Amino acid sequence: MHDPRVSDIRGRLIDVSQMSDDDISHVVAVLDALRDWRAAEERLSQASRRFMKLGDNDMRALRYVIVVTDRGEVATAGGIAEHLGISTAATTKLLDRLERGGHIRRLPHPRDRRSSSIVIAAETRDAAQATVGREHARRFRVAAELAPAERDVVIRFLAELSRTTEGDWAS
Repeated sequence: MHDPRVSDIRGRLIDVSQMSDDDISHVVAVLDALRDWRAAEERLSQASRRFMKLGDNDMRALRYVIVVTDRGEVATAGGIAEHLGISTAATTKLLDRLERGGHIRRLPHPRDRRSSSIVIAAETRDAAQATVGREHARRFRVAAELAPAERDVVIRFLAELSRTTEGDWAS
């Protein structure tokens, strides 16, 4: 579907008149590989959420708590709300759900009596590391195997690709 020779025969969206068939095929291969990676990433994300019986924001909140705690900082509801870009009311519901599921505990904040600290349950931390954490480690190793110049190309490509999703129609 990414091949303009098939999906845009008249060249209304993509002008490939100055490209060779080999170049077009190579670009299509890049986009196909990106599509395949996105599909694999989505399958992993869905499997992790099913395994842990959690939604996307739940998983993102747990990852945030793990990272903040590992840095020696105190995770709070306000920090989670800011990280997820959701309201404090939505954060309270999310934390209530995670607490009922045994994934987190709310404890008194060590320095701010008006606030609570959010602590992740050991079983949840272990499950997250066994699923999502292991996959992140694999991706890190793949990126580490690239030469610095190759990483720069990938970074530039992905940054440019990210900017293409910020079109007027997306807002």
